[in-house]
Amino acid sequence: MTQPEPAPKPVAQSEGRTVNGTLKFLLETGPVLAFFGAYMYFKDETFLINGTEYGGFIAVTVAFIPVILAATAILWALSGKLSKMQVLTAVLVIFSGGISFWFNDERFIKIRPTIMFSIFAAILFFGLARGRSYLEYLMEDLIPLQREGWLILTKRFAMLFAGLAVFNEIAWRSLSTEVYVTVDTFGVPIAIFAFFFTQTKLFTVYAIEEEPEA
Repeated sequence: MTQPEPAPKPVAQSEGRTVNGTLKFLLETGPVLAFFGAYMYFKDETFLINGTEYGGFIAVTVAFIPVILAATAILWALSGKLSKMQVLTAVLVIFSGGISFWFNDERFIKIRPTIMFSIFAAILFFGLARGRSYLEYLMEDLIPLQREGWLILTKRFAMLFAGLAVFNEIAWRSLSTEVYVTVDTFGVPIAIFAFFFTQTKLFTVYAIEEEPEA
C-alpha cells in the first residue's frame, strides 16, 4: 500500500512588513540632515537652560536625541522590526547627547566619534582573537555571508574603524567646528559607503547561495 506523501512544511514568513524604500531612506537619513541644518542655523546662538548657558552645537546635539528616537519608532511601527544596528545607533545617540549636555563641553562631542570608532575596532579585534565575528551578529540580517567571509570582512571593518578614529582626532584638532561638522556629517558616511563598494568581490565570493525551492 502506497503511503501518502507528507504534507509540505509551510514556508516561514518574515515578521517584518515591507516599507517603501523612499520613506525608509528619509527616516534613516532625514534626522542626520536635520541635525546638520539646525547646526548651521543655530551654531552662533546661545541657549539658557536651567540657568546654564549652552552653545548652539550642544543644544542642537541634545535636540537631535528625540528626533532620531522618533524616526526609529516610526520605522519600527511601519516595518514591525528594527535591525541590531538601528538599535545600537539609537543607544549611542542617547549616550553621547546626554553626556555632552552633562559636561557642557563641545570637545566631548568632537571626540565622541573617536571613542565610538575605537570601541568598535577594539570589540571587533577582540572577537577576531577569539575566532568570532561580532560584526556578523550586527549585520547578518543585511548581508548573508559564509563564516570565512565574515571573518575577513570583520578584520577589514576593524581596520577601517581604527583608521576613522585616528582621522577624527586629526580632524577635530585641526579644522574649524563648522568644517569639522560638515566632514563628520557627510565625509565619514561617504567613506564608509566607498569602503562597502570596494568589498563587492568579497560579497560575491563568500555569498551564501539560496537553496532552490522544491
